[in-house]
Amino acid sequence: MAAEKKPWAGRFAEATAKSVERFTSSLHYDRRLYRCDIEGSIAHATMLADCGIITRRESNAIIRGLKAILADMEKGKFVFDPADEDIHMAVEKELTRRIGEAGAKLHTARSRNDQIALDVRLYLRRELDNITVLLVSLQKRLVAMAGREIKTVMPGYTHMQRAQPVLLAHYLMAFAEMFSRDEERLLDCRKRLNVLPLGAVALAGTGLPIDRRITARLLDFPAVSPNSMDTVADRDYIAEFNFVASLCMAHLSRFCEDLILWSSDEFRFAEIADAYTTGSSIMPQKKNPDIAELIRGKAARVYGDLFAILTLLKGLPMTYNRDLQEDKEPLFDAVDTVKDCLAIFTEMLAHTRFNAERMYSAAGGGFSTATDVAEYLVKKGVPFRQAHEITGGIVAYCIKSKKSLDDLTLPEFQSFYAGFDEKISAAIKLKNSINARRHKGATAPAEVRERIREFEKRLAEK
Repeated sequence: MAAEKKPWAGRFAEATAKSVERFTSSLHYDRRLYRCDIEGSIAHATMLADCGIITRRESNAIIRGLKAILADMEKGKFVFDPADEDIHMAVEKELTRRIGEAGAKLHTARSRNDQIALDVRLYLRRELDNITVLLVSLQKRLVAMAGREIKTVMPGYTHMQRAQPVLLAHYLMAFAEMFSRDEERLLDCRKRLNVLPLGAVALAGTGLPIDRRITARLLDFPAVSPNSMDTVADRDYIAEFNFVASLCMAHLSRFCEDLILWSSDEFRFAEIADAYTTGSSIMPQKKNPDIAELIRGKAARVYGDLFAILTLLKGLPMTYNRDLQEDKEPLFDAVDTVKDCLAIFTEMLAHTRFNAERMYSAAGGGFSTATDVAEYLVKKGVPFRQAHEITGGIVAYCIKSKKSLDDLTLPEFQSFYAGFDEKISAAIKLKNSINARRHKGATAPAEVRERIREFEKRLAEK
């Protein structure tokens, strides 16, 4: 049986070695682009007919054939030939087999260089929208939880040491802010990738009378790429997405780290439902936060995807090089991983409960209202550095005496600064400490409620 003819066969005297075909094939992973490839080809065939490059009859035959192939692929009836090098050749070969010579005209005025750039942009545009939906869902979950936990007091930490009391709602809204920025970065990324590459062809454009504006309109691209060389070389949008995905995974990982600590006996701040934890094969008592741990681990994987893309691009000469075939697996992996992690994390969070009593008890430890003592002194006209030193002396005395700030009498306070009065006892209460922080962005309940309302209004419009 004769070897299948390659699209470049006219230049070569020998058939491609089977080992080379296996090594260079990308069909096993780029086949997921089939919808995008066919969508782009339908638009291209329409444009070719509109510009008189092929006949309307040929264009209609191509479009009917492509839609039939798409239907078979959607139903799982399409049998991919392992000999096909990539999704483009798989579709084109089958199209030509079904409709004859007209199928061979589809590739007029395009190259696989601009074709794959189109496929990936269409794919990523769609996936960005899907990930944005997941991010919005997570923000809604956090905002709803914050509303329920508006009275829950917890210790805030710096350097993993108890620092100052805050509201759990304030903590939850901190992550809502992070994921909101991730959403914004995705939308910005979408703007930059939402440019039609088709028409750049191999690198220089084409001498045929195409109209790229027609294709752009059909595929809902607001602009066409302005430089054909940049177009086929450009993978900035993949690197940018993988960076945004990496940052999103960093935010998920940080949240998971807290939940892992908080669900331990040492903290007992949170409990994840049994359905979202696992046990031990040897220790019957164990309840492990495996989902949170896996998300934390998968963050490293997405970072690797980012570095793979950056390393791939760093030394490539202009314009297209076959190295760029390696851009898709890190992209696909980052897309799949961040989607899976966002979905399962949001689900798990809905089945996580917080121990308000334990959090409140912990918030009172570690001299967490010492800053309130210093600020009390500042309000009395004491320079902050002096107030800081006085308060530090009080804390040192408490540690030596094995007392808390609440245990101190007024005379004990006055032994460090004569201007202390009876109001100091109220200033160091947890509730008063939190309520005192009334400016925008701080942890006072009124400020947190206002930010929750702002989020609710914005998210309701999505």
